[in-house]
Amino acid sequence: MSAALPSPLKVGLSRTGIEVKEFFREREQLIFTFFFPIIFLGIFSAVFSGTNFSGGVTAATYFTPGMIASGIFLTSFQSLAIAIAIERDQDVLKRLRGTPMSPQSYFIGKIGMVLITSILQFALLLVIAGLALGVHIPTSPGKWLDFLWIFVLGTASGSVLGIAFSVVPKSGRAASAVVTPVVLLLQFMSGVYFVYSSLPGWMRDVASVFPLKWLAQGMRSVFLPDGFQANEPGGSWQLGTGAIVLTVWLVVGLFLAQRLFRWTRRDAG
Repeated sequence: MSAALPSPLKVGLSRTGIEVKEFFREREQLIFTFFFPIIFLGIFSAVFSGTNFSGGVTAATYFTPGMIASGIFLTSFQSLAIAIAIERDQDVLKRLRGTPMSPQSYFIGKIGMVLITSILQFALLLVIAGLALGVHIPTSPGKWLDFLWIFVLGTASGSVLGIAFSVVPKSGRAASAVVTPVVLLLQFMSGVYFVYSSLPGWMRDVASVFPLKWLAQGMRSVFLPDGFQANEPGGSWQLGTGAIVLTVWLVVGLFLAQRLFRWTRRDAG
């Protein structure tokens, strides 16, 4: 009697450990993806140290939500889009496809890696923001409940969109050059590096179509005083609208990932 094969979930969880180890072994990716928001938070806090926003909010406090949102997007969308494109180009995916491991296990491993690295990045950023930059950390359970669903929806939508977008670069060598400008453009338009309400109206309209804007605005609702929502373009945090947009992108990302994902390079047929 042959032994029963482990479930896709069990294999995927095991794969998660491998993915996390590989992530931390890639120094360039680790520095840019994992520490980029933390470094930029320190820079913006220093540059705008004398600036107080509405309600006495300091620069460090204002930019913390945007950097958290940016970190989630980097570790999900950008990290997966580049890593999968490279693995496809190096025939890693082709070899994995020839093993008993199911595609579901592969994606569970990738998404598990995103969750772990995002949590670690958030924890480190929060420690630095609270201890070194004097950012007030919320204590209300309601705020942390909002953070939880925003974090989960943002991570999930970013992950599936990253998997789908990994087919765009024609080679692993070109992956970073293709993916990074897209991420930077969305960061500038979504209020990560600027006060969102000060951006041109057309730019806010374009940003509102994409998930990063709603992820950043949701994080502002968690880490900024409730009175600050009057400074948002809609006069409120619009958490309901944000939840709908992130959910729509999650569904769209799942559909595109299923339809467009390739295990082999384009020239392999």
